[in-house]
Amino acid sequence: QVQLVESGGGSVQAGGSLRLSCVASGRTFSSSAMGWFRQAPGKEREFVAAISWGGRSTYYADSVKGRFTISRDNAKNTVYLDMNSLKPEDTAVYYCAAADVVSSRSFANARRYDYWGQGTQVTVSS
Repeated sequence: QVQLVESGGGSVQAGGSLRLSCVASGRTFSSSAMGWFRQAPGKEREFVAAISWGGRSTYYADSVKGRFTISRDNAKNTVYLDMNSLKPEDTAVYYCAAADVVSSRSFANARRYDYWGQGTQVTVSS
């Protein structure tokens, strides 16, 4: 059974940092692109960041560029999202996702992802 399990969420004050982790099991995702999305209450799910299968290419939403960093460790079947300078508007449930086939122009498209985690809550207070 394929599973993506996120962890590392929590409550922090504005300006703080968190590191999210997503561990994949059931198969290897070393040849899959990985992404992070988030969904705030009453809002649609939105793209946050993505990383190519080898880790050489990364993509970010404008709202997090310069503050968030996505990385992966294929030996551990794990992808990370380091979040710094957090803002209240970063409050959301964060989801990890994997895409077996996705072009560089489609990393931000949630429909291109085949597997999803259950999400982890991030709350940033002002």
